[in-house]
Amino acid sequence: MQTFNKIGAVFALTAFFAVGCSSVTKTVSDTAHSLTTMHTKKVVDVNEVTASGIGKKIGTISFQDSDKGLIITPALADLPSGTRGFHIHENASCAPAEKDGKPGAALAAGSHYNPNQAPHHGTPTTGHLGDLPALVVDNTGVATTAVIAPRLKFADIQGRAIMIHAGGDNYSDSPLPLGGGGARIACGVIK
Repeated sequence: MQTFNKIGAVFALTAFFAVGCSSVTKTVSDTAHSLTTMHTKKVVDVNEVTASGIGKKIGTISFQDSDKGLIITPALADLPSGTRGFHIHENASCAPAEKDGKPGAALAAGSHYNPNQAPHHGTPTTGHLGDLPALVVDNTGVATTAVIAPRLKFADIQGRAIMIHAGGDNYSDSPLPLGGGGARIACGVIK
């Protein structure tokens, strides 16, 4: 009888943990599914850019609408390590253009996407609509960490460009304008 009680207790504990684990797995799975339910992923090629033109492809960035905003997932290599300014720009071009009589990398992309005329650069929730969370590049020059732009949908950014800047982003216009991102080093046209 005692053996049957032990077997029954082991069976009950196993069933309890199996149900508990499957419910946690189901919750995580449901959350991930709800972020991407019925939304197609769009992929954009990203190239190095210089004042001379568009260079080699360094990877892709995918865009997917979700209930929380636009999920932006980089798959990039050959970037300088550290935090980089990351923005949607108003024009669908990565070509160089002139500013103050000098050619500049990807200047044809224009300024940050700002249809609401926000007066200042800011965070992804307060500034220009094109202000994204900073891009994190690891020590090997690879960026794969997804960010969410809570106020954007893919339809908002079609026909624009995604830009990676040489500097970081302090989400302010001080001490340097536009978060201190500086030069444009990589760009992709969002079709």
